[in-house]
Amino acid sequence: MPVKDATAGFVCYTRKVLETMDLGDIRFVGYAFQIEMKFTAWKLGFRIAEVPITFIDRKEGYSKMSKGIVKEGIFGVLKIQWHSLFGKRR
Repeated sequence: MPVKDATAGFVCYTRKVLETMDLGDIRFVGYAFQIEMKFTAWKLGFRIAEVPITFIDRKEGYSKMSKGIVKEGIFGVLKIQWHSLFGKRR
């Protein structure tokens, strides 16, 4: 997939992209949800454009990343790719 950051937080989809996707097939949440949406759009032949954003380091608070989100991000992406190559997604 021609994307530098598949988990970028602000994403816009055209109406045509959303109408073409079977949104009932999107299963993931959190960061993996963003990856799955972009991957699905790309596999359907839509163009993905990125606009870079520069973030400053966090000065207060803590990360919202949990073990579950990390696990889903790793294994979810592998599952999406596997189904893309070898069979029906779900």
